[in-house]
Amino acid sequence: MKRIVLFASGSGSNVENIINYFQDSTEVSVKCVLSNNKDANVFERCNRLNVNALYFNKYSFYQSDCVLEILKSFKPDLIVLAGFLWKIPGNLIQHFPNKIINIHPALLPKYGGKGMYGMHVHNSVKENNESETGITIHFVNENYDEGAIIKQVKVTIEVADTPQSIAEKVHQLEYEHFPKVIHKVVMGQ
Repeated sequence: MKRIVLFASGSGSNVENIINYFQDSTEVSVKCVLSNNKDANVFERCNRLNVNALYFNKYSFYQSDCVLEILKSFKPDLIVLAGFLWKIPGNLIQHFPNKIINIHPALLPKYGGKGMYGMHVHNSVKENNESETGITIHFVNENYDEGAIIKQVKVTIEVADTPQSIAEKVHQLEYEHFPKVIHKVVMGQ
């Protein structure tokens, strides 16, 4: 059984979608969800879905090996960032090389980097009159949104689309494709 650990900072809709996708799997198990936001709705979702969820603070992530030791205890085959906003520290990247993936709500390299997440991305896409956007699933390295791309999926933007409707289109792509890509990556396909 392959083991995955999820990181989230917010509501956890992608986390819930991933947990539900693997709920009856005989190949992949979600072992834990870690969050840097003690007030995140992801905790309520994990409680309802009977999945371990732990909060950590900035010190335990960046200045100590606390989060690294927690991760090592779960022996993850893959670490998945599902709406996680902090930059991953070097000690985690070094300990889990090519075992950390992220999803970004745009077609990288456009609209990536520090501060480009959620509605910031969708507002920028609309302001720049883009004709398409989408999702990018990529490996995580030391820089925001610069790891090797695993998969990109595009969606057309209509003139009448608002940042909110763009966000909804992108969310639908995330829900449809992210669990399938996680499955392929963790199984080495």
